[in-house]
Amino acid sequence: MLQIDLWKRVLIWLVCVTGLLLALPNAFYTRVEQSNDAVAAIEIGADTDENQATAGQWPSFLPSALVNLGLDLRGGAHLLAEVQVADVYAARMDAMWPEIRDALRPERATIGTFRQQPGPEDQLRIRISNPEGMSRALEIVRGMARPIQSLTGAGSTDITVTSDGDVLTVQLSDAEKLATDDRTVRQALEIVRRRIDEVGTREPTIQRQGADRILIQVPGIGSASELKAIIGTTARLAFHPVVGRGSDGDASAGVGNKLVPSLDEQGIFYTIESAPVVTGEELVDAQPSYDQNGRPAVNFRFNTSGARKFGDYTAENIGSPFAIVLDDEVVSAPVIQSHIPGGSGIITGRFTVEDSTNLAVLLRAGALPAELTFLEERTIGPELGQDSIDAGKIATAVAFIGVLVFMGLSYGLFGLFANVALILNIGLIFGLLSLIGATLTLPGIAGIVLTVGMAVDANVLVFERIREELKTAKGPARAIERGYEKALSAILDANITTFITAVILFAMGSGPVRGFAITLGLGIMTSVFTAIFVTRVIIVMWFERRRPKTIEV
Repeated sequence: MLQIDLWKRVLIWLVCVTGLLLALPNAFYTRVEQSNDAVAAIEIGADTDENQATAGQWPSFLPSALVNLGLDLRGGAHLLAEVQVADVYAARMDAMWPEIRDALRPERATIGTFRQQPGPEDQLRIRISNPEGMSRALEIVRGMARPIQSLTGAGSTDITVTSDGDVLTVQLSDAEKLATDDRTVRQALEIVRRRIDEVGTREPTIQRQGADRILIQVPGIGSASELKAIIGTTARLAFHPVVGRGSDGDASAGVGNKLVPSLDEQGIFYTIESAPVVTGEELVDAQPSYDQNGRPAVNFRFNTSGARKFGDYTAENIGSPFAIVLDDEVVSAPVIQSHIPGGSGIITGRFTVEDSTNLAVLLRAGALPAELTFLEERTIGPELGQDSIDAGKIATAVAFIGVLVFMGLSYGLFGLFANVALILNIGLIFGLLSLIGATLTLPGIAGIVLTVGMAVDANVLVFERIREELKTAKGPARAIERGYEKALSAILDANITTFITAVILFAMGSGPVRGFAITLGLGIMTSVFTAIFVTRVIIVMWFERRRPKTIEV
């Protein structure tokens, strides 16, 4: 007969109440968002009266998770950046020179003296004084080649070594350039993600486009220029030996050296060795602090490898200046006073508190491997986002009201039961979106509107089956029971195929397509739940109270 166990009824209503509670903060979006931000500020130490008052705007015993609004709803910044992958080739050649120099030194008796020669940035040219020893030099340098660790470069080595008279030329192989380009873009993608995460923005979209481009969309940020300030700085930190210091910016640095300006001293230039002793890639931590004079500075710490190099160099070069170079500008060039073991130090300069904090964030996130060139930048104002929200509300309301009226006119009292379940369905969708921290976009709103139609479709199938069973079944209770039984397979078939489509869209799509897939997939689950369980519980409870002899659907 038509009955549902008590524990099942309790469980169904408990799920509905939980979903509505999770969705509740979205009805007070601005208040809850301000409260959450104040709580986060208090947790990191900003325990002010103003933050305490703001945090108290929303009761702590209630859920406070919100549905994040996407770029098209909240406003924010959109950037399309191109990674200058060729920059890495020159850095690789500069880094190889000390290794090759150390490998050739024991063979001076055979190859004579050798010097680095000027040439293209992606090549390393070395002239040897004894051309008869060229074969030995080629053998040594080719022995330094490493196999490429990628599927496309299997069986190839990372460098090609050739000779022309008394000049030996080293450059990256074509296969290594392809592998390097891919690694560079992947690394840049990860570092951009880290930098944005450090700032704490909500649900950014950061994805690769094509071979060397990155799409960055960050909701809620003030402008595209603000976003560029966060991610556009390369923040490449390195420590170089100082060759000389002067005021002539056009002076020749010499082969193997480079001329860089001072960040603090106007008109002063330093000649430094191109190959760094230690780089920022070996940093494990950087924190804003103050120097002994109370001025803002940045403390840093190297990993084991960097600490060993840093300690060895300072032990061997006491009394020599050592340049701290950030993005090809000398931040400071202190004289090494003593051996510095442990791999930690401090960067001082004319920093403000904000400068030192931002620099620490950039250094912790890591250096971009190559420069980013911004091809496209847009700032979407919050008023445009509000227009999208208003348009989405109107579209959803029109669809929702239309469906409610249709169900009420078509199925009478049973249509009203379906409408109650439909309202619960919308609440459950927003509760699940809040629970998983999903981002709602305009396509996501379209998914919700489509879900409303899907939920009604399931109820229509049930009610039509009940109508047919009323003509043949013995009594209304049996008709209702058989109606749900026979409609179940059709409801599951329709929704499972749609759910598979949503999964494929989520797996293969990106950005707005994923937003649509998430709301569609969650909506299918909630609509099946409300159509099969919630409406049935409501009808059973009504039937038990009224005990009608006949029913009209």
